Amino acid sequence: MTRPIAVIGPTGTGKSALALDVAERLGGEIVNADAMQQYRGMDIGTAKLTVAERRGIPHHQLDVLDVTQTATVARYQEAAAADVETIASRGVPPVIVGGSMLYIQSLLDDWAFPATDPEVRARWERRLAEIGVAALHAELGRRDPAAAESILATDGRRIVRALEVVELTGQPFAASAPQIGAPRWDTVIIGLDWDTSILDERLARRTDLMFEAGLVGEVRALLDAGLRQGVTAARALGYAQVLAALDAGAGDQDLAQARELTFIGTRRYVRRQRSWFRRDHRIRWLDGAAPDLADEVVARWRDVS
Repeated sequence: MTRPIAVIGPTGTGKSALALDVAERLGGEIVNADAMQQYRGMDIGTAKLTVAERRGIPHHQLDVLDVTQTATVARYQEAAAADVETIASRGVPPVIVGGSMLYIQSLLDDWAFPATDPEVRARWERRLAEIGVAALHAELGRRDPAAAESILATDGRRIVRALEVVELTGQPFAASAPQIGAPRWDTVIIGLDWDTSILDERLARRTDLMFEAGLVGEVRALLDAGLRQGVTAARALGYAQVLAALDAGAGDQDLAQARELTFIGTRRYVRRQRSWFRRDHRIRWLDGAAPDLADEVVARWRDVS
């Protein structure tokens, strides 16, 4: 098999463009590791490359879910691993790219997921409906403080899953995570980041461009496709904020607030990504402002290929 390359790191650092450059130089194919880019129709708010922007390079795990479907790490792991192995078996380098932390770890560390119990899961889902997501997050904090710290207080689905695992295993949620060891397929892992002040400027510009490019119209169209019925799609950054603005009447002030909250939420998410990725000693970090990044990645890949 041909050794894969993973280009990972915080949102807004230019991973997609770098992965394209690398794949073009090596004749590789892209495997997406961004959870929300799996959804058909969620294009502007996820900064998904258009077909024209993909330069004819095959992309995998893009547009594989409807917005009514639930994105799960387990489904992604199975499907993406099959893609990586099929691509590599043809002697073509798979270029994995994205910033969804659990997706990347599940793929590169071959995560074995804890069992699930429908009755236990249903009980915690009823509890969520009864007391709300904030109160359930607080309950998780009492049972497993580390899990509560790592899971957003608005992410009801993951809070329920963490409580389910804690109840079933009698151990903290993190105990089910894989240990960081040799990456699967001996993947070369490249991390891309910028100085914080510069990345904040990039995120602000990225958010403005999304709204100017028609994010509100995209959300309106997705409502007809069942966006509100989706468990994960409707909670995506940008989409959740626009939905709230539409519910409030979609006035200028509502949309301005949605834009600001999207930027704030994205910046907060970047902090979580950095904290998660920085504990992985296997990642070879590059400065997004450096020249000739693709050449540097290819050189590092060749050093160990």
